[in-house]
This record gives sequence, C-alpha cells and structure tokens, in this order.
Amino acid sequence: MYKPVTPLLAADIIIELIDFPGRPIVLIERANPPYGWAIPGGFVDVGEIIERAAVREAQEEVSLKVELKALLGIYSDPVRDSRGHTVTAVYVAEAKGIPIAADDAKNCQMFRLDELPVLLAFDHAQVLADYKVYRETGQVATLIV
Repeated sequence: MYKPVTPLLAADIIIELIDFPGRPIVLIERANPPYGWAIPGGFVDVGEIIERAAVREAQEEVSLKVELKALLGIYSDPVRDSRGHTVTAVYVAEAKGIPIAADDAKNCQMFRLDELPVLLAFDHAQVLADYKVYRETGQVATLIV
C-alpha cells in the first residue's frame, strides 16, 4: 500500500501562569539544536491525540499540569524548523505553580510579554506575536493562504 511522505507533527503550548500577576508565560531554553528559547512542546506520538500530546509535553518539559483554553493556530511553513518540515498546532493553556525544567529543556523561566528573550527558536517570534494579538483581542492567528 502507498504510504505518503508527510511533514512531522508537533504540539506546542503557551502556558499562562494564572497564579502570578500579569499571567506570565513559560518558555524553555532548548538543550538540543536548534538552540534558543522556545515555547514548550514536542512531537506527537503515533496513536496520540494532538491535544493530549500538548498536555504531555507541558508535564514533561516544565513539570506543569495544564488546562487547554484555545487553539492559537497551525504553523506549517516548511522552513520553520531547521531539522526538517514540521507542522505544529499551538495551544494556549493555563496552569498554576512553578515551572521546573525537565526532559530536553535545559532551563525554563517565566516571561512577561514585554520582556521576551531575543533569541527564540523556530518561528516562535511569529507565534508569540500572534499570541500577543490573542491576549489583546481574543482573536486567534490569521490564516495564511
């Protein structure tokens, strides 16, 4: 049977810490290439629902139990990941507690939207720009056709 060659599938999760003033978000410092700060996330396992992958990745990378609130958007630019064509679904979620770096996160920190790090991995500068619009207006990412 013919099996198509397709992009890899990932789930990323913007975690708002609701028990801190201003609802800062959590970013990880990647331990593996491509280096830089990134939204927590990772690849969806075969047989796994993508929303469950997002929740799992939040637990694995920053040790937080999250509640998904919205799908911000699907990001599919073939050059967004230097390792190869990867499509990601980016979710917005809420959590309480202190994030702790684990798995392939070298470090993690809370950031206010006006104090984001300069060196962001992947296309996360665009994703976080879309998230800022979402925080201000409630509108999810604009579709690109």
